This record gives sequence, structure tokens and C-alpha cells, in this order.
Amino acid sequence: MAVKSFRMKLGAATTPTLKHRLQKSVAAVQWKPLCASALAVACQNCLLVWHVDPCSLSTRPSSGCAQVLSQPGHSPVTSISWSPSGSLLVSASPMDTAMMVWDVAAESCVPLQRVGGGGVTFLSWSPDGSHVLASTPSALFRVWETRMWTCERWPCVKGRCQSGCWSPDGSRLLFTVQGEAVIYALTFTDSPAGVPSCTSKGPQAASVVADLSETTFNTPDGDIIVGGEIQSLAWDSTGERLAVLLKGDPQAADRPAVIAVFKTRTNPVFELLPCGFVQGEAGAEARLIQFSPNFQHGALLTVCWSTGRISHVPFYFLSTVVAHFGLGGSPSLPRPQERPADFNQSLFTELAS
Repeated sequence: MAVKSFRMKLGAATTPTLKHRLQKSVAAVQWKPLCASALAVACQNCLLVWHVDPCSLSTRPSSGCAQVLSQPGHSPVTSISWSPSGSLLVSASPMDTAMMVWDVAAESCVPLQRVGGGGVTFLSWSPDGSHVLASTPSALFRVWETRMWTCERWPCVKGRCQSGCWSPDGSRLLFTVQGEAVIYALTFTDSPAGVPSCTSKGPQAASVVADLSETTFNTPDGDIIVGGEIQSLAWDSTGERLAVLLKGDPQAADRPAVIAVFKTRTNPVFELLPCGFVQGEAGAEARLIQFSPNFQHGALLTVCWSTGRISHVPFYFLSTVVAHFGLGGSPSLPRPQERPADFNQSLFTELAS
């Protein structure tokens, strides 16, 4: 679908519409870190970086507010990721074997190209800025280190890398494989520049940290089957909640697409504990999930539903100084529908025998 414009909420009184003749087939958007006025948009034939003053009263910023970044053969652009400092932006296309590392201020880029796997379908920059995950349409993904821009190849056995997310300190990468119901982990440690930095429990092997195979749950409305293929992952910035979007079966009422929520801890050891589910209204399926980078009272999960609605699900931690929901006259956000976690698995820890 060709999209030339969309609305951006900057304040209660102003909702600008961003429209550009090159803004077609928008596949991804991402705000620049540490900045409230720059928005990167992945388009059919280019990257657009909008610069809109949050205090502006204009409802229709001109096309001159958008930087156009393009390279021959680098299209369609379907995935983008800012460096944590916002100084660099990396873009990828499934039709291009090179991903581009952009210096947006200079409007220049450096291509990073490797043979094998086809193009690049998914990008994720680690929060500490040390690594970039780049998956391909084939059963292969790469992890780039950003000091010398060398990479490690990681072949998958059954399918392509479906999704991935980083721990807040960048030391651990969780990822899933298309068609599988397990979550894998890779662990990274500091090492001298140019030296491969990935270590794991086995020799060059990823660890299985969770098995989300189908499990039957009894509910007042009848039995439902939860589990199976994993669509996407999201890890909150505190490292205490992991959201896992389970694909489900849209043709079967007893196999809904749900979001499984895990309690997590990364130090002193990695722990992963199922704690509940998040579901939408009848007939609504989650399409996108993302945690807010700044939520003072715990973790805030944003969910985009198939109905077009967007909801914000807060998880309040006991360590925060929050006594009640909806403080200060703010409207209370919907609470997650958490249920007892009776997965047939125990708490995972790297120290377990």
C-alpha cells in the first residue's frame, strides 16, 4: 500500500500531517534517540528523515523539512535502526545484500556488504551501541560489532531469524526462528577491538532459554490453546519484563494470538519466569508490540491491534513509589490480563544443572 502522508502528534493543539511525494510504501518509522523532532521513515525508494519543531503550530510541514537519503539499488527500504546516541542510522532492504550505515548530518553512508543469505530483513541496534543484529530472508543472520564493523554468521537450522531483542546492557541477544516455538539466547562480553566477542554455554552455540510449545489452559469460556510459533519479542529498558507475541491460528477460535509476559533478570544470572498474558477485545489480534523507553513506574507496553486501536499496558513494579493507578488525575491505563503461569517448565537460570 502506498502511503504518502501520516499524522504525528506533537502536542494537544497540533497534529501535523507529514506528506512527501517520495513517501510511498512506508515500512517502518523510528524516532531519533535523545531528540523530539527527528523521525526516520523507511520508504519504497529512499529514507526520509523528517525534522519538525515540536513547538511549531504548522499542521502541514513542507517537504523541505525532510532529508532524502537514497542509494542506487537500495530499495525497498523495509528496516531501519538508530544508534543509541542518534549519530548513525542503519537501513536495510531484502533486495540488497548491503545494509547502509548513514551519517544523517552529512547525508553520507557506508555500505556493509556480505555474500550469502540474500538481503537484510530485520535490524536491531543493541542499547549499548556495541552490536547490530541483521537477519536475512534465508536461514542465516549476522551480528555486527560496531567498533571495527566485523560480523559473525549464525546459521539457523529450520528457518530464518524471525525476531530479536537485546538486554538493556547489550550483553544478551534473544532471538526466535520462523516456525519454531523456542527462544534462543546469545551472550556477549567485552573483548579487544576486532576480536569476536560472542560466547555461549557451548562452543559457538546458542542456548535455548524458553520453550513455548502449545499448552492448554482452562478458562471460564472454555479451553484455549496457547503457544506455538513466536512472531516478535520486546524487552523493556529495565530488563524486568519480556513480551512475546505468539502467532496463534486466526482460523481457530481456541488458538488465539496472545502476548505472553515474562519476568526477567540479567544479573547476577539470567532468569526467565512466565507471569501472565495480555489479550485484546474479542476479534482483535496484536500486530506490533513495543515497550516505552522511559516509564518511571515500571514497564509500559504499547500494542497495535488488528482493529486499528493502540493500547498502553502498564506493569507497575513494587520497587517504584506508586501507590495507585491513575495518579494525578491521569486516566487509568488498561491493566494486563495476567493469568497464573502453569507452563510445564521451571525458572531458567544459567547456573541450573
